[in-house]
Amino acid sequence: MKKETICVQAGYESGNGEPRVLPIYQSTTYSYDSSEELAKLFDLTKDGHMYSRISNPTVAAVEKKVAELEGGVGAMMTSSGQAASLISVINITSSGENFLCFSNLYGGTTNLFAVTMKKLGIEARFIDYGMSDEEIEALIDDKTTLLFSETISNPSLEVLDIERYAKLAHKNGIPLIVDNTFATPILCRPFEFGADIVVHSTSKYMDGHAEVVGGMIVDSGNFDWKDYPSLTRPDESYHGVIYTEQFGNAAYITKARTQLMRDLGSTPSPFSAFLLNNGLETLHLRMERHSENALAVARHLKEHKKVAWVNYPGLEDDKNHALAEKYLYKGYSSGVVSFGTVNGKKGAAAFMDNLKMARICVHVADLRTCVLHPASTTHRQLTDEQLESAGIKPEFIRFSTGIENIEDIIADIDQALEYV
Repeated sequence: MKKETICVQAGYESGNGEPRVLPIYQSTTYSYDSSEELAKLFDLTKDGHMYSRISNPTVAAVEKKVAELEGGVGAMMTSSGQAASLISVINITSSGENFLCFSNLYGGTTNLFAVTMKKLGIEARFIDYGMSDEEIEALIDDKTTLLFSETISNPSLEVLDIERYAKLAHKNGIPLIVDNTFATPILCRPFEFGADIVVHSTSKYMDGHAEVVGGMIVDSGNFDWKDYPSLTRPDESYHGVIYTEQFGNAAYITKARTQLMRDLGSTPSPFSAFLLNNGLETLHLRMERHSENALAVARHLKEHKKVAWVNYPGLEDDKNHALAEKYLYKGYSSGVVSFGTVNGKKGAAAFMDNLKMARICVHVADLRTCVLHPASTTHRQLTDEQLESAGIKPEFIRFSTGIENIEDIIADIDQALEYV
């Protein structure tokens, strides 16, 4: 099926006389006719649901839909995007090891990697787009486990050259993990360009309505895990199961679920999965409208005397435009535009405080237009050096363009800029 049809049809299939719409299986547990059958579930020799901390029919249907959208062999939904990022790394990284990641990641991810993981004995080694392959390879050693990136960085809007970094990672025997939150599989399917694992904050465009927090990890099934002992050696917590032998190319995502979801309990609720599925059904429609509106906003801002600069990959003269054309469907670059006003931080505050329709929210990428000042909110915990590395200036505004009428959005922008 094409991606538009997958959004609507995949994941759940109703039987004769059964509900047409995905039901909410609001149950913590499941009953079986024999103890032997349940024992097989715990031995990972039989498929099924044993306890909703690990899996649930409603959640499983949404996982299947997202896996099909991304073109992966399996997916696991988590309680948040942060949980997805955390599990995607520690699934193959232990204390004493390190991994590479970009310095312009979402601020919460940067703090997770640089602070919290450091306390767990895992070192994040930060790189940037200006570094050569040789400079990056100098940071890789026998304890390096992966390279983590974002398809479209939040909020600096750098577009990842997926093929380049996938080749670099694979040359050094490590997988490329891509956070595909801003692009979604509607605009980009990173697996088609060599990425190995994809993560999402489903709270953003996938949900689309700012109703439910969630995350997702998707496994391409393409990476050879032969050099990863946690996947190729017996797991004593499951009676010595060897994931690569028993689950083949789904070893990574199976371990993430049966070991880490079991132990960490970053479990999404069935109702959260149900709401996410509602959002996914219109994702293909919304992403085109978001991108079209955002491009119109970016072009308008470029011509406004109160605006100092604009970043949007869809603009023909944007430094990321060529990469957007290569990796993003029709060059669509999501609904997020970053720009700076004249008069620095004061100008940014004046603009934001005088918007009427668009609202100041600690959120991004839903159907309602909203705005945020990253330096004082989502990236507030970063140092001045980290802010500079992430491309966040004092006047930086993250404008999340919704799907309202574009004339109304621009009218709101224009009247607010009058106060700058």
